[in-house]
Amino acid sequence: MKKIMFNDKYGLTQAVLNGRKTMTRRIITYPSKLRGQNVAGYFVCRRPSGELVEVCLHDEDERMIDGGQIFPKFQVGEVVAIAQNYRDSGYAPDSLDRHPKDLSIRGLMKDSAGWNNKMFVKSYACKHHVKITNVRVERLQDISDEDCLQEGVFEWDAGQKDVPFYSFTGADIPDYSNPRDAFEELIDKVSGKGTWDSNPFVWVYEFKLFD
Repeated sequence: MKKIMFNDKYGLTQAVLNGRKTMTRRIITYPSKLRGQNVAGYFVCRRPSGELVEVCLHDEDERMIDGGQIFPKFQVGEVVAIAQNYRDSGYAPDSLDRHPKDLSIRGLMKDSAGWNNKMFVKSYACKHHVKITNVRVERLQDISDEDCLQEGVFEWDAGQKDVPFYSFTGADIPDYSNPRDAFEELIDKVSGKGTWDSNPFVWVYEFKLFD
């Protein structure tokens, strides 16, 4: 089973567990070489209807590379583990509780590398999962206001009549005037400054909390 990482600093793992975050956008990346051939970029190929056909690698002359397709990491219908460290997963610090397959833990849970760092927790030891319900490709800035709210941005009442504000956990300012402004700041914090302005192609994964 695979696992999926969400940013804890900005409360995104908790937003998933609360059922408030049901989408995630991941920048499409590609290798610099494929079977010894230089890769310069990729094409996003669509049918006239707009339906995605495939994402294909190309060389410096923009010629498609044979067999150079890029596939999403997660597929529709796949159940994926939500990465959490052992502490946040509810394991007892002074216990020897572990998954039978996990031979990396020696001694107490609190002494394991995964106690504070979810990078060291195997997918089968994660207690919560999501199920992928849809996958598509789009430009980052194509996101709708509704989708911003599914990405972890939330609306709140700042006390001004009929004037909603938007924000996200850990935001520098609490009151963005619309969901897109809040998401623009959020994605730059999560994926690096300038991500929004660069407007890359992204995999858009929709999911629901499975357990």
